Amino acid sequence: MQAINLTDHFLIAMPRLEDSFFAKTLTYICEHNEQGALGLVVNRPTDLSVEKLLTQLGMSPQDPALSNLSVLLGGPVQVDNGFVLHEPVGAWRFTLSSNVTTGLTASIDILQAVADCQGPKKILVALGYSGWAAGQLEQELAQNAWLTVPAQSRILFELSFEERLPAAMKLLGIDFFNLSNEIGHA
Repeated sequence: MQAINLTDHFLIAMPRLEDSFFAKTLTYICEHNEQGALGLVVNRPTDLSVEKLLTQLGMSPQDPALSNLSVLLGGPVQVDNGFVLHEPVGAWRFTLSSNVTTGLTASIDILQAVADCQGPKKILVALGYSGWAAGQLEQELAQNAWLTVPAQSRILFELSFEERLPAAMKLLGIDFFNLSNEIGHA
């Protein structure tokens, strides 16, 4: 199989994933290389607000808008760890850059900055991440488990959780309800 790099792409779960963790999810791929892939599900909010999370961590959030921002369930791996997808990338400890503007940070310094209103302007906070071993994502793509499309910042940071999957589907020009589990052959 030809090597592909889906860093800075969306994965759209196909209907065949209906009974899995990834049913009806939109996943942002933060890194994809020969060692595997790492991403965050960006349309599965939890009941926990960013404000409550920061308070639980002993921080004093200064921005009242954080009470309306839900923490996401980013994936089934390390669900006790927090991850912040953000723009701009900035200079945080343990940051992985997906592109020149978007970073994923897994260190407490960014959360303290968010609490102090000194963090990045655009953030998504998630518990857990989605991970694939070397070649696993490529195999799942060959099995018709995912559609892919280049990601857009607007979808990540400006749309509500409910609007993200349909907006990504619209980039492909298709409606989620018209998807089939069957693989076509010419």
